[in-house]
Formats: sequence, structure tokens, C-alpha cells
Amino acid sequence: MDEEVGKTAPETRVNRYEPPIRMVLANSKGGCGKTTIATNLAAHFAAQGKYTSLIDFDPQGSAIQWLQARHKGHPTIHGVAAYSQLANSTRTFVMRKLPAETERVVIDTAAGLKGNALSDMIRDTDIMLVPVTPSPIDIRATTTFIKEVLLSPAFRARPILVGAVANRVRRNTLVYSKLELFLRSLKIPFITSLRDTQYYVRASEHGLGLSDMASRHDADTEEWGYLLDWIDSATDKVLQRRRQLRQPDAEPFQREAPGSESDSQAAAAPDASSGQSEAR
Repeated sequence: MDEEVGKTAPETRVNRYEPPIRMVLANSKGGCGKTTIATNLAAHFAAQGKYTSLIDFDPQGSAIQWLQARHKGHPTIHGVAAYSQLANSTRTFVMRKLPAETERVVIDTAAGLKGNALSDMIRDTDIMLVPVTPSPIDIRATTTFIKEVLLSPAFRARPILVGAVANRVRRNTLVYSKLELFLRSLKIPFITSLRDTQYYVRASEHGLGLSDMASRHDADTEEWGYLLDWIDSATDKVLQRRRQLRQPDAEPFQREAPGSESDSQAAAAPDASSGQSEAR
């Protein structure tokens, strides 16, 4: 039967799914504070109203334990104990089995991340933060780790945004001065320095982050402000790159030869003028 005159076909709605922004805390060296930064970032995004998933790949399960201690009155964070799923699942599968409404993914990794496991993590990540604590052992380990990141097949195929964070620092000490010099010598941005304080320990016991606290130390607010500003800038870069890739007639993404100095610097820094944080 012919359609009735005057009736129009129903409008077709196309909802474009925007994949979440995925950021990983990684360093081959253990004890550098990856979990502390990961949980605080997850709390921040949740407080912003972003549907946030926290994935814990560390067999110690510290991020999941933090989440279990979190009071139900605080903004909800979806937790994934990936360390208990890897026996039967790949990292990629674990990271893709998230709630459809997820907007931000924060990934806590185990120590010793390298080789194929590192390359797989880079392939499924948009932003990488590398925490470094002030010790000669940490500095040497981080040097090796960052080289492996920049030379990994996944990074060479699709450079992600990488930045370093000095963690658990005590300013005006010789060891911090050496760490600061080291971080400024890297081919990735030195974003900020987070002070050594028992505040993080006490907050962690109750599943809290800086954003959940009614009163905050001015120093912590300032230090985290630099980090969050950098992440906002990096997020804008990720979204811009995605929009370009969705355009069929877009100009191909121009890069230097993989592994070149200008290539790694361009991929690591959200903005060339903000690569250093001036001893933050």
C-alpha cells in the first residue's frame, strides 16, 4: 500500500559514540606513587560529573581497595579489578568491557611494565603519566622506561601524550634538585611536583581524593592545578585528533620519521610552550 499523502518518514537519529579519554599511570619502577595519583584523578573526574572507570592492573589491588573504602555519598567511580581477569582475558578486552557511558578511564599499572605488555597498554591509551620519586634508583629506572615507551612499536605507530610528575618530593633538598634537573632533561614535559605529605595516606584510608575534601592545603591545590591543566590540554589534543580522523577528506596526519627527536617531543607535549612547569 502506498504511503499516505502528507506524511513524512520518521527522522533518523544518529548518536555518535565518543570513546572515553583513557589515561594510564605507568613506570617500570614500583613504589613511585602511581596508585595515589590514579585514585586522586579518578576522584577528580567523578567530582566533575564525568562517568569514571578506575582499572587496576596491579596484583596488589591497591586502587580497588581504595575504591572499596570509598563512602557511597561521594561521586561514584566504576572499578575494574583487571589483575584478576587477565588469566582469561587480554588487556584490550578488559579495557573495552566498560560501561557504555564511561567518559574517563584511569588505569593503574603494576611495576615491571615493559615489552609487549607496555606496547599493548600504549595502544589502548591516550595519555600517559609517569610518576618519579627522588632517588638515584628511580631516576635510572625511569630513564630506561621512558626510552622504551618512545621506541615501542605502539608509540611509533600512534604517539600518545606523555608527561612526567615528580612525586613525594621535599623541596630545598639536594636529591630533589637532582630529580628536577633530570626531569627537565627528558624529551617529555615535566608537569608538576607533588609534595611528600601524610595527607594522601589519611585520605586513602577512607577512599578519598583531594577533590572530596572540604578543606585542602594551598600547596596541594596549586600542585594539582598544574597537573589538571596539563591533562585538560592533553584531552583537547586527543579530541581534536579524533575529529580529524573522523573526517574522510582530512589531510593525513604529518609526522617526522618515527623515533626522531622532533617526533617524540611533538607527541609527548600537549603544547610546545607548556612543556616545562618552572619548578612547580
